[in-house]
Amino acid sequence: MSTREQIAESARIESRDDLVRWIAAGEKPKSDWRIGTEHEKFVFRTVSLAPVPYGGDDGIRALMDELIVRYGWVAIKEGDNVIALKRPDGEKGGTISLEPGGQFELSGAPLDDVHETAVETDRHLREVLDVGEDLAIGFLGVGFSPKWRLDQVPQMPKKRYQVMTRYMPSVGSRGLDMMYRTSTVQVNLDFGSEADMVKKLRVSLALQPIATALFAASPFTEGKPNGFQSLRSEIWRDTDKRRTGMLPFAFEDGMGYERYVEYALDVPMYFVYRDGNYIDVAGSSFRDFMAGRLRGFEGEYPTIDDWSDHLTTLFPEVRLKRFLEMRGADGGRWGSITALPAFWSGILYDETALDHAWQMVRDWTDEEREQLRTEVPKLALATPFRTTTVGDLAREALYISRHGLKNRRRINAMSEDERIYLAPLERIAGEGRTVADDLLHRYAGRWGENIDHIFEEFAF
Repeated sequence: MSTREQIAESARIESRDDLVRWIAAGEKPKSDWRIGTEHEKFVFRTVSLAPVPYGGDDGIRALMDELIVRYGWVAIKEGDNVIALKRPDGEKGGTISLEPGGQFELSGAPLDDVHETAVETDRHLREVLDVGEDLAIGFLGVGFSPKWRLDQVPQMPKKRYQVMTRYMPSVGSRGLDMMYRTSTVQVNLDFGSEADMVKKLRVSLALQPIATALFAASPFTEGKPNGFQSLRSEIWRDTDKRRTGMLPFAFEDGMGYERYVEYALDVPMYFVYRDGNYIDVAGSSFRDFMAGRLRGFEGEYPTIDDWSDHLTTLFPEVRLKRFLEMRGADGGRWGSITALPAFWSGILYDETALDHAWQMVRDWTDEEREQLRTEVPKLALATPFRTTTVGDLAREALYISRHGLKNRRRINAMSEDERIYLAPLERIAGEGRTVADDLLHRYAGRWGENIDHIFEEFAF
């Protein structure tokens, strides 16, 4: 029996119920709820301000190799290429991975509170800045590459990205921009039951455009203002409509794990992973795979690992796996990295706050939620909504989050609770001025319309 046959047989999916059970296995008691924060950064040459390729004595691979030597990271390889790093067994610290254009990402460990996220973030940034200084490499925290053309951005040697690069232009006009020129901060949060998942999914989907406005930080393209506050968010609107968006079905009666599985089954596949290879099946149906009819895999059936891989290729504004992933924020600097998990855990991890947030959004219609999703990338906090604005909605959401964090009572060594991490967002909402607004003001003023200054003033 071949390795391929062994893999397929050992964990074969027997029915759709297996797919539902896989997601439901993510349920955790409240005492076990954790916070996992992911943050990407653009990597650039500090002298030329050019993007950094994978190879060479001072490239991305060299950066990763030196992190291994100095700080004990362990290489994860694809063939001969180091494509990710992990901490040694038993040590917290998450993983470092590469996005398609070399965006450097820390996928943080599941942590107890935002204080631990701050410690993890600080440690990671100290390490990469230490190594980066010796390689003349810098790191930039914004949502969209402010200077480089698409054809200037290097491609990382990860096989799944090759499949996606071929497929993206067939399903939208901005997929390659999404892959190679965007950067984000995301947070992963737990749920306790199916009903808890549904309530959190609905609240976070409805409020995701509010988060997009608060974290808007991508107003430049190829050195010029692009007319958007969050171009990163706008790009997702024309990437691949079958795997992105606001999931209106989540607000319908009967929503639960099974309904999400039905949605996921209808999202076209990208690849099947076998024997260390990503086999291109882009556009094919997971339903056909379940029936043994997948082109090139006739008579073979998917495994649970195939299902898990497939769920990572769905990109709605909130993604369900064995946790909920908040996907609405632009990349940002240190304060943004800790503000995002604070914002969402304050709303979703306190029952009173979650109830308050649900009352805030429960009567919003599909059309209104989609209107927010459409208009916020351009107008951010100034987006009109009913008789108010997104700025007012942001202040209400922050009020809810603040009280949720107070109720969580997670205290650091300075006797401060997690509310301290909301300060950058409260300043933005209070002034009605986003990071994008600030960047545009600098560009038109003291930068003299020279985008190069962003690499000095907004680098980590």
